[in-house]
Amino acid sequence: MKLETKSITMRFGGLTAVSGLDMAIEPGEIVGLIGPNGAGKTTAFNMITGVYAPTEGRVLLDGRDITGWSPHRITEAGIARTFQNIRLFGTMSALENVLVGCALRERPTFVGSTLRLPGYRRRERESRAFALELLGQTGLAALADEGATGLPYGVQRRLEIARALATRPSMLLLDEPAAGMNPQESLELMDFIRKVRDEFSLTILLIEHHMQVVMGVCERMYVLDYGLTIAQGEPEAIKRDQKVIEAYLGVE
Repeated sequence: MKLETKSITMRFGGLTAVSGLDMAIEPGEIVGLIGPNGAGKTTAFNMITGVYAPTEGRVLLDGRDITGWSPHRITEAGIARTFQNIRLFGTMSALENVLVGCALRERPTFVGSTLRLPGYRRRERESRAFALELLGQTGLAALADEGATGLPYGVQRRLEIARALATRPSMLLLDEPAAGMNPQESLELMDFIRKVRDEFSLTILLIEHHMQVVMGVCERMYVLDYGLTIAQGEPEAIKRDQKVIEAYLGVE
């Protein structure tokens, strides 16, 4: 699935959070969107996923204009996301959290769900089997019945990705997946992201402050600063870019 943004801009009153962002992400790529705090990264994610309608510009998915679509419609089109702050359902088990993601594709009727007709029960069994399969593929099978909030932080991050995968996406947007992780968890996350991309045939766009993760897993990246794109390219070129260095470290 190819994602393109055409000069997308987001203004809040007199503040321009993102200005004229152009990106082109090819099917199967892992691409990073990086920049200092307040650079506009999450705002860009929110425009892509329908949380905000861009003030200007367009968002294209495989050439189809999805600008301003509602979040649930964009999810149905094949884009799933995680959030900077973990948003699991704390009172539910790991399995139940993944089943929430499965529900997007079920479309039960009122009568079928109320009377628990055979078709509804069949879909329920299929969803449960799929959710258990996802937990197995993401290394969480043994934790299916554990409460989400009782899981270690790194495992919660992985569970949130499993729930996103339950919507059967073609593209996955990860908002700071390494946030709060220790060094070992961050290294494991890099392998996990590659595995998810390969096993589920996904295109991945991620925001990340952890430079070891983003440089180690991304094939290309875009760099924002104060809402403007200041660099784009492969990791080695980005590391040497003077504008990027100044954005992160300041100018002496």
